[in-house]
Amino acid sequence: MKRVTLYTDGACSGNPGVGGYGAMLMFNGHEKRISGAEDKTTNNRMELTAVIEGLKCLNQPCEVDIYSDSAYIVNAFNQGWVYGWKKAGWKRADGKPVLNPDLWQELLLLAEVHSVHFNKVKGHADDEYNNICDKLATDAVKNYRSDGG
Repeated sequence: MKRVTLYTDGACSGNPGVGGYGAMLMFNGHEKRISGAEDKTTNNRMELTAVIEGLKCLNQPCEVDIYSDSAYIVNAFNQGWVYGWKKAGWKRADGKPVLNPDLWQELLLLAEVHSVHFNKVKGHADDEYNNICDKLATDAVKNYRSDGG
């Protein structure tokens, strides 16, 4: 199984507001960068979208090391929360609905195709690839606005 590195980041101008995502895939010396934006979204939706869109770029099952500055996503997988939410019908331990269940469901489906490992990185710090993804996401927001979104 090929081993791929995926860095991701999401950004939102206003929360909710115009949001963007950026992702960078690396494999065997090759890089692929993707980004996008949408209106009336949240930072957490863009963080999830970045991971989803990055995984969608893979055309075969891979072992994927995912790096994100989103504790929301990393902890949901590494602490097993997402599996509990699914089992509970997308409800949290307090009985309230999980936010963004559509994206969590899509991400879980993609995670089942691949062998994923989530890693937390410090955002807006000295991680070169996280900074690239942050710029991809914020540029996507700027471009969306300048194109009349």
